[in-house]
Amino acid sequence: MSNIDQSGTFKLGTRTVRRLGYGAMQLAGPGVFGPPKDPDGARAVLRSAVAGGVNHIDTSDFYGPYVTNQLIREALHPYPDDLVIVTKIGARRGADGAWLPANTPAELTSAVHDNLRNLRLDVLDVVNLRSMFGHGAPAEGSLEPQLAAVAELQQKGLVRHIGVSNVTPTQTAEARRICEIVCVQNLYNLAQRRDDALIDELARAGIAYVPYFPLGGFTPLQSSVLSDVAQRLGATPMQVAVAWLLRRAPNILLIPGTSSLAHLRENLAAAKLHLPDDAVAALDGIAASADIRTPATARAAAEA
Repeated sequence: MSNIDQSGTFKLGTRTVRRLGYGAMQLAGPGVFGPPKDPDGARAVLRSAVAGGVNHIDTSDFYGPYVTNQLIREALHPYPDDLVIVTKIGARRGADGAWLPANTPAELTSAVHDNLRNLRLDVLDVVNLRSMFGHGAPAEGSLEPQLAAVAELQQKGLVRHIGVSNVTPTQTAEARRICEIVCVQNLYNLAQRRDDALIDELARAGIAYVPYFPLGGFTPLQSSVLSDVAQRLGATPMQVAVAWLLRRAPNILLIPGTSSLAHLRENLAAAKLHLPDDAVAALDGIAASADIRTPATARAAAEA
């Protein structure tokens, strides 16, 4: 059994994926804008991820924009039969790199066609609608008009499954009334655990939860606790954070991103990391020490 096989599997709609996947956002240039300094290196990371057993890649045409999808196509097309590429729509980039809403029916339709063209696909396996009501954190607001537009694209055969991103529990419930939702993608980690109840609810319904930024928003004290546990286990803080998330709930699918081959290998190795009970107790206490969103975390969440 390879390292990544030890992460287990879960369903994304009709597709089964390994729970440890890969997020392509960091393959774009600084600020997730423009091309990378080393396109060949970016393509090598993608090929290594798939060679290492990854069959769930998270991306979006607004990463770059267009950059990550084009890199994925160049590196991996024709795609392995088991590879599931999940993309996001609902935002666009300004000329200055700003993150702007793009959620009218016309904009959402255009975004789906852009993703299809840049990934060279006939149908998108999963499309996440990203809520833009909140800047850097979920905020309330009805997603019904946007989801109705995506559901229409699904009926036309351009989208296989629908998910939502950067959403509140109320928006998640609304989305599930409108159409079948196969995944929810939000900020969640050891220090940011507002979605605990939502994760458990989705697990009971067989719906995947895809957290991003495994190390986002930690205070110095929280980081110290994580580092101490990692040092004791002979692991990196990222590996421990990933291992904890894999243990947290069976419906959690992870998409840690990196542009480094070395970091990719470390992330995939986290699937085999065993967390003893005393380590889990220390890690579970991290969220209790504080729940603070730093400005950097808010900016990062806005970009996901």
